[in-house]
Amino acid sequence: LAESLCEAVARYRFGWNGRSFEVTASVGLCAIDGDTVSAEDALSSADAACYVAKDQGRNRVQLYFGGAACKGKRREMEWVSRLQKALDEDRFQIWHQHILDLKDAAGAGHFEVLLRFIDEDGTVVVPGQFFPAAERYGLMPAIDRWVIRQLLFGGHCERLQAEMARTSATHCAINLSGASLNDDKFLEFLEDALRRTPIACHTLCFEITETVAVNNFERIREVMLSLKQFGCRFSLDDFGSGMSSFSYLKNLPVDYLKIDGALVRNIVEDTADFAMVEAINRVGGALGLKTVAEFVETEAALQRLRDIGVDYAQGYVIHRPEPLSANPGAEHDRPSGRIQSGPF
Repeated sequence: LAESLCEAVARYRFGWNGRSFEVTASVGLCAIDGDTVSAEDALSSADAACYVAKDQGRNRVQLYFGGAACKGKRREMEWVSRLQKALDEDRFQIWHQHILDLKDAAGAGHFEVLLRFIDEDGTVVVPGQFFPAAERYGLMPAIDRWVIRQLLFGGHCERLQAEMARTSATHCAINLSGASLNDDKFLEFLEDALRRTPIACHTLCFEITETVAVNNFERIREVMLSLKQFGCRFSLDDFGSGMSSFSYLKNLPVDYLKIDGALVRNIVEDTADFAMVEAINRVGGALGLKTVAEFVETEAALQRLRDIGVDYAQGYVIHRPEPLSANPGAEHDRPSGRIQSGPF
């Protein structure tokens, strides 16, 4: 029956403005048996199998068999209700991590604000655990709104200003997702926030991943130019993860290149990684961009980056992420639960 549904949809042609479009369907199938706990459980399994079918090429039937792929999708989907509830209950936390100026020993540098999810049992969860689900199920604009609201005119605004004053930071970096950047309503909200915030807009730097920028170049360029009118800066994050052509950099109004941590982490041992970091830094310098190396975890790696001439470094050897606090070291700003391991 499921296969006949796929075949019937595949035979259909949708016509519009003199053109014909092919339509396909992905079907998830699960058994209802003695192990089925509830109707919700059965629907969740079928939905997970459907997403596996999409990931494996679409226009196919996928049986839920409890394998790693299907279980992974179910875990991902379970995050949706947990994240939505956390948004409703303000169970997120703003953290930060300092970024060191490698060219000026007395330089103030800057810092990146990071997000943590606080689970109902008090566990502090890093973005790598919940961002994939948030991105797949369209929750990133809502999460980005929460972050912007908190930082620019909400509960964390004074904390952000206090941290910048305490460290004499030139600016702070805030991550924006591709889904938010492609959402006109979110951009209207962000521009309104920039008009209202007591924080100087030139001290704000928005981070956008290389993949997002390349996949929707014209749109991202338009957004950057619009927000630059407020004085904001831009950083291209995870640069080198796809090793895309350098040519598009000439037409993107970015200020910083953040070299992907996968290249930086083994820069001492891996000559290929060293060469790629050196090449990215050289191109960035030729274009007048400052370079930032991520995931710097050892003094040896830090010295290699200085030798290459990278401008800034970020990682555990410099500063481990901690909650953004108006009073650094204050116990009430520290999470009480355990922290899940994972990337920043």
